[in-house]
Parts: sequence; structure tokens; C-alpha cells
Amino acid sequence: METISFGTDGWRATLEEFTTPRVRMVGQAVATYLSDEGLEAPVAVGYDARETSRGFAEELTRVLCANGFDVLLSERDRPTPLVAHAIVDRDLAGALVVTASHNPPEYNGVKFIPGDGAPALPPVMDAVADRLAEPELLPASEHGSAREVDFVDSHAEAAMDVVERMTGTPIDVSDLTVAYDAMHGSGRDTTDALLERAGASVERLRCERDPDFGGTGPEPAPENLEELIELVTAASDGDADGSTVDLGIANDGDADRLAVVTPERGYLDENLFFAALYDFLLESADGPAVRTVSTTYLIDRIADAHDESVHEVPVGFKWVAQAMADHDALVGGEESGGFTVRGHVREKDGVLLALLAAAMHDAEPLDDRVDRLLETHGTVVQDKTSVGCPDERKEQVLADLEAEIPDAVAGTPVEDVNTADGFKLLLEDGSWLLVRPSGTEPVLRVYAEATDEDRVAELLAAGRELLEPLL
Repeated sequence: METISFGTDGWRATLEEFTTPRVRMVGQAVATYLSDEGLEAPVAVGYDARETSRGFAEELTRVLCANGFDVLLSERDRPTPLVAHAIVDRDLAGALVVTASHNPPEYNGVKFIPGDGAPALPPVMDAVADRLAEPELLPASEHGSAREVDFVDSHAEAAMDVVERMTGTPIDVSDLTVAYDAMHGSGRDTTDALLERAGASVERLRCERDPDFGGTGPEPAPENLEELIELVTAASDGDADGSTVDLGIANDGDADRLAVVTPERGYLDENLFFAALYDFLLESADGPAVRTVSTTYLIDRIADAHDESVHEVPVGFKWVAQAMADHDALVGGEESGGFTVRGHVREKDGVLLALLAAAMHDAEPLDDRVDRLLETHGTVVQDKTSVGCPDERKEQVLADLEAEIPDAVAGTPVEDVNTADGFKLLLEDGSWLLVRPSGTEPVLRVYAEATDEDRVAELLAAGRELLEPLL
């Protein structure tokens, strides 16, 4: 039990620690929790494209059935947001998803999603952790049943409906050619199929299942999307061979996040995509935005221009989801590429957002929209780095940092300190520096935002210098 540690988004570990007996203990903990809550509805079980994921999903299914629950097991690896949507769509008690998201192939993980389809909050995960135990099997006559289910169609219909309701018009992106990179993950045959359903022509990259993800982690970062970037930017660089790709989209391993590639910018910074998304949605709807403490203040400037508000929360989509419910927010997101919108399940959804990205680009090229926003609200540049720090040292390092907060950073006075998640130093020139602990890796994250790349690099260097004596 000591080896099973629930972090920001469930339990992840290397396969040396992520073993069948421990996975079965997680299944038992969830079954006990649901029973103690008086829930009797079926439970969904999903999984990603890793070599071991289907087997672990079947083990979870056996444990849940042996505790009296009927189980809807995904017929193949599918995106996590499809499973989350199925909970609400089918009025289920909750779901378990076997996935390590963007982590390398030597990892796996499992996450529990409660009955509202939103990420589990700490009290729920603490209650599950308190119930970790060897499986307790009911008599065979009391076992539930399991059946395989396809979660794709109902989610696709919901995604189309959400976009059409938000824009006020039927979605038709038949003028677009979209290059889609599944990174060998679970978005294949799902995100690309949804784009085609909306009328787009789709060129596919890495849309074959590879449990090793080509030897790397399925993280849609610029350095992992070189082929997609080259394909999309070729026309603007004058290298097109007669075919033109209008937009590029990639998902991470379980397709709850996305990356967007545009002809002019190449990889579109997630902060800028969030700003464009909010601006687009405000053309036909109203409402506040929710962003994490590490996400750009450009969102706030757009909100101010529309007499809207922004709610800042700690990093972790569970906090975004909670704030969206509390404030009836129009959109919620984080700088790592996770977003959802009002009227949809409150879980980040890289499949839905791929469709929204296409609709946005069809209405106005994303490069043009971003150019307009930056011209109107000012240039914003953000970057981040990591500093190695063992998990057991993070709390002490942050406590030491509290006593070492400087009066100025990189020559600019500190105007205020935000402690919502780590320490965010707000500087007099409008730039900021954030130091916070990672919830998934043994590192401290350092973020900075300013008006140009050189200034951001200067702030990040100052952040590292601030931390190094404390490690």
C-alpha cells in the first residue's frame, strides 16, 4: 500500500511498481468507496494504447464485478475524455481508466473519475486511498456482469452538439485540410474521425497503434512534433509540393490534451491557443474563464475587454473543473494544453478541442486571430523549466523559499506574492515568476511570463538561481 501514491491525476508508476496485485488493490478501494457511498450503478473501465493497459483494465473489471458492480469495458483503447463523457451520458457510478497519459512506455497508471465526470477532488481520492486492500470477493451469485462498449459515437454527437450550440451554426469545416498526429496513442480513429465527420480532409501521422510510442513518451511538445510542424508550415515557407495543410493537431497518449500547429507560427503556444479560444467563444456567448496560476494573464486582458472575470486556481485540472462549476464558466484551461467548455463534461478533452480548433480556424485563421489579440492586448511570451527535487524534499524547499523571497527579481521589484500554488512573484513591470512543485515528477517547476523571450529567459535563470542554494 505504501507504494501506491495518488498524485495530481491518479496513480502513475513504472511497471516495476505498477503491478497486477497493486492494480487489483486500487480496484477494490474504488469498489469499496462506491459501495460505502451507496452507489450501485455500473462502472466504466477504459484504457490507453500501452502494451499492458488492456490486461490491467481486465483485472479492474474482474475486481469490480466480484464486488457486485456491472462494468462497461471499452472495446479497445480510447481517449480518457470519452470515458469521462460516458459516465454522465449513461448515468454511471464512475470510471477507472488505465493510462499514464504522456509518460514514456515504461510507465502505466490508473485514474478514478467520479459520477460527475470531473476529476476527483482530494477528499475523494483520500477516501479511496484509505480503502486500499486486497480484493474482497462476493459469492459468485452476487457478481456483476461485464460487457464491451464503444464509447465513440455518443461522445462524437455530444462534441458536435457543443460546438454548434456555442457557435450558433451547424459545423462545416469542409474547406479545411487538417493534419492529425495521434503519436500512436488513443486519439487515433477518434479525433481524426470526428474531424472528418465535421467535413475536414484529414492527413494522418502516427495513427497506427505502437505500445512503445516510437520509443518516446506521447507528449505533444514541439520537439516531438517535427514532422507535423514541417508539414503544416511548408506552404508558408514556400516549400509546398502542391498540397496545402491548413492546420495541424496532435493529442497526447490518452488524448485529453492537444497541441495546435499553424502555418505561420508552427507550434502554437498553449497560452496563445487558450486566448484565441476564449476570444472565439466570446463572439457568440458570455461568461468568465478559469485558468491555472501558471497560465497567461492574456486571458485576463481579454476578459476585461468584454467585462468578464477570470478565476485563478492552482495547477491541476480538478481545480479548473471545480471552479467552472462554481462560477458557470464559459471555458477552463491550463497552459499544458488541457481545456473544456461550458455544456460539456468538466474534464479536459483533446478530442472536443480538436474540433473546436478546426471551427475556430475555419472562422478566422488562428494566426490572424492571435496577431490581432497581441496587437490589441500586448505581446505575451511564456516559458518554463524544471529543477530536480526529490518528492520528499519539496515541502522543505518551499518552506525555505518562503523565507528567501527577494525584494526584486532580475532587477525589477516584486509587487506582490501569490501563494495559491507555490510562490508566484508578481513584478512591477507586469511580468511574473512562479515556482511550484510538480504533482507527477520529482521536480520543481519554474515558470515566467514577460513581453519578450530574452526577458523570460532572464526571469527563468533568476528562478533557478533562487532555488539552487535551497536544494
